[in-house]
Amino acid sequence: MRRKLAAGNWKMNGTAAALSELVELARQVTPADAETLICPPAPLLYPACDKLRGTAIAIGAQDCHAQPAGAFTGDISAGMVADTGATYVILGHSERRDLHAETDADVAAKAGAAWGAGLTAIICIGESGEDRTADRTLDVIAGQLAGSLPDHATGENTVIAYEPIWAIGTGKTPTLDQIIEVHDFIRARLTGRFGQQTGDAIRLLYGGSVKPDNAAEIFTAENVDGALVGGASLKAADFAPIIKALSRA
Repeated sequence: MRRKLAAGNWKMNGTAAALSELVELARQVTPADAETLICPPAPLLYPACDKLRGTAIAIGAQDCHAQPAGAFTGDISAGMVADTGATYVILGHSERRDLHAETDADVAAKAGAAWGAGLTAIICIGESGEDRTADRTLDVIAGQLAGSLPDHATGENTVIAYEPIWAIGTGKTPTLDQIIEVHDFIRARLTGRFGQQTGDAIRLLYGGSVKPDNAAEIFTAENVDGALVGGASLKAADFAPIIKALSRA
């Protein structure tokens, strides 16, 4: 049985004052709920871990470098992430792929570094609006999976997040049938590559304009094991209902 995961990506939002939202979220979330993860900006990693120690909420980073150390001004290594107490890292988000020109090979290298530091990698994949219109969605997903996911992935070290680029922050959401099609396709690819046991163990998240009013329907899909949530994770009042909906799914 794959444990459900509600992951919040704060992106470049939040200062120390925003940590009060995490304290409130921790008050509302219990260990019996779906696993809950918040990925704040890098400067907040350590204080977030410190404030949430002993609660049911885990902390993760939004990126890491593939190298363990070196002359990489402004970057953060996987070991540094782990040293804060964080246990997850998001990799290959479409904004990183687009704005920082990250390739599938870059993402795969970062995933290997994350595993080496004991972190669980959340590897993001997803098609553009043009890909969707041209009926290239599954081809794009297949290519990103093959190129971004290294060998030796397991249910313990890897989570896959499907985020259609055209749905991120736009208010647009694929139909449930479209989400099911892609998640079932990803599951089949994983079991085909890694075998039934490992392929079935890797959790699949959906991301892209997930909100309290559409979460319950999305979570009815068999191969949707949770969500990677952007803006709705910034406030406890918005994120808690999504976590509760996932817990009931």
